[in-house]
Amino acid sequence: MTTMTDNALAEFKMPDVGEGLTEAEILKWYVQVGDTVTDGQVVCEVETAKAAVELPIPFNGVVRELRFPEGTTVDVGQVIIAVDVPGGAGAGASAAAAPAATEAAPATVPTTEAEAEPEAPQGRQPVLVGYGVAESSTKRRARKAASGEAPAAEAPVVEAPVVEAPVAEAPAQVKVKVNGDGNGSRPLAKPPVRKLAKDLGVDLTTLVPSGPDGIITREDVHAAVAPATAPAPAPQAVQAQAQAHVQAPAPAAAAASVVSTDARETRIPVKGVRKATAQAMVGSAFTAPHVTEFVTIDVTRTMKLVEELKQDKSFEGLRVNPLLLISKALLVAIKRNPDVNAAWDEANQEIVQKHYVNLGIAAATPRGLIVPNIKDAHAKTLPELAESLGELVTTARSGKTSPGAMQGGTVTITNVGVFGIDTGTPILNPGESAILAVGAIKLQPWVHKGKVKPRQVTTLALSFDHRLVDGELGSKVLADVAAILERPKRLLTWA
Repeated sequence: MTTMTDNALAEFKMPDVGEGLTEAEILKWYVQVGDTVTDGQVVCEVETAKAAVELPIPFNGVVRELRFPEGTTVDVGQVIIAVDVPGGAGAGASAAAAPAATEAAPATVPTTEAEAEPEAPQGRQPVLVGYGVAESSTKRRARKAASGEAPAAEAPVVEAPVVEAPVAEAPAQVKVKVNGDGNGSRPLAKPPVRKLAKDLGVDLTTLVPSGPDGIITREDVHAAVAPATAPAPAPQAVQAQAQAHVQAPAPAAAAASVVSTDARETRIPVKGVRKATAQAMVGSAFTAPHVTEFVTIDVTRTMKLVEELKQDKSFEGLRVNPLLLISKALLVAIKRNPDVNAAWDEANQEIVQKHYVNLGIAAATPRGLIVPNIKDAHAKTLPELAESLGELVTTARSGKTSPGAMQGGTVTITNVGVFGIDTGTPILNPGESAILAVGAIKLQPWVHKGKVKPRQVTTLALSFDHRLVDGELGSKVLADVAAILERPKRLLTWA
């Protein structure tokens, strides 16, 4: 992930901050040219398709160059910052960075991409955010040097991206080797360029590459369709704030919102979290057959219990609200109906039963909708669940939710009631079996003990994947959640 030149210049590349992601947008630089940086210091914040994350730099030195301004979307593997390291310490810093990253790689994370070396295949190992994949970059430089090409001029090459939405072709896609051997069997191009070519209907085999090492660039693709469709010219200037952070000329910043000449329309680029959400929802809606069921219930007793728990010393300093008891009710309903907690494996045509619950909570943030989840929520006590919910909400609002916090969910709750909405038909989070929508809790006339009285009433909606969950099972889960919220003492008798 870092490369060294003979003059002790350390180059820090955009890492793969989330498995399968191919690009990230630079939101903010925390350093400027001339600043001194130390190993582990956060130098910038970037936004991927999953979350905003901070990137630490793995060596000491003085910032010589910031290659991209704020607002630029950068491909994984591109150099984003160059640092002058102390004389004689450059090689040591580089050598220390790679092993540290490799040792830190989580042993339980599955390999999602494959890359082959000249002699034998070598598995790709995901590593810590900010440190990329050390082995592949080191061995690729050795191979390029052998062919007479300077390592410093090597263009970054990344592997094929992992598809976020549940698409059957994903296993085959991640095995594709992008950085071919240059013998013409497969054109050299990075995944974003391949996607651009596909969208524009350009055959990569017909293009003459202009990039280093024979790599096809975006400009090559645009040039191929220029006679028919001239691409919009890139902006020539960047914001004044971004210019202050860049020493040398940098690529133009990512396109901002564009207002039409008559001010009747505004075009907003779709990227980051919003782009990933759109792709995931389309994939989910047209892959999993959705069924939604509804129930309207009296939650007066649950609301009274919420007020009582707020006074309980066991919950002192914790966030106690209706969502806490709704979450617990869903966890109990899943325990009573464990078959609902499953996933569909399209590739192997199998149903994967989950014996744990990673409870997702849909959260609206300035960057778009995200769904972080509480790991092993089924094993938490009510105070522990309250603490986890509080941390999840606080982290999401601050925009600091990590990619790992949004992976591995099994079921989700979306609380549309906070917007005054009665209910809805929620779309499943990709890979999950069910999602519970909670409507607004309102004081309404209700028949209680034979008389019409004002009661706290809400409507629940449960969407589920009909490949996994049939009508009977889905109805039982929703009925159990409703029964618990109507009489919350069932949390004791049913748990």
